Amino acid sequence: MDKSELNQARTNPDFLNYLEQTRVDALKTENISALYEVLDSFLILDLDEDKVNEVYEAILKISFSKVEEIVNSGKKLALKEEQLFYVRSFYEHAIEKWSYGDIKGAKQLFFVLYNILDDERLEDALKIHVIALAKGMDLDTFYEKKVDINNVLEDETHGYFIVNFNFAPKLFLKENASILEKEYENLKYLLD
Repeated sequence: MDKSELNQARTNPDFLNYLEQTRVDALKTENISALYEVLDSFLILDLDEDKVNEVYEAILKISFSKVEEIVNSGKKLALKEEQLFYVRSFYEHAIEKWSYGDIKGAKQLFFVLYNILDDERLEDALKIHVIALAKGMDLDTFYEKKVDINNVLEDETHGYFIVNFNFAPKLFLKENASILEKEYENLKYLLD
């Protein structure tokens, strides 16, 4: 969207009414995909920050509750349908913690997430995140030094996550296996 289209959307009463009604309905029904539609629209259009926070908090609350139900039933999360949004919210929350310098909190979330996922590519990427955090790397440095920003994702599913690196992930994980083992020992209590 260019500036004129954004401005048009920001001032279109029909669209704003649709967005508000979708927000209210999604909060009431706990429809995570509709909540993300609203959140993304509010962020792109730079609309009401209080409503952005309200929607984001609802997304986290729903996701954490649903993830707990799924994991307690002995299943792993797949990157499909609603579960994709649960994983996305977990991941975004961890990235947010990392961006604010909460290394411990981010590491814990990434660790739990890669242990409850059924997606090898994202699991490996999250292990790389944990290794970077174990080395004390801040998010900006990680992004600048480790992420391949020129590599285009061939699938939309992984588009919400940092999964492209400027090195071979499997080799990196092998070279840093001792760090990962140590982190597993320190954090495995989170899986109980």
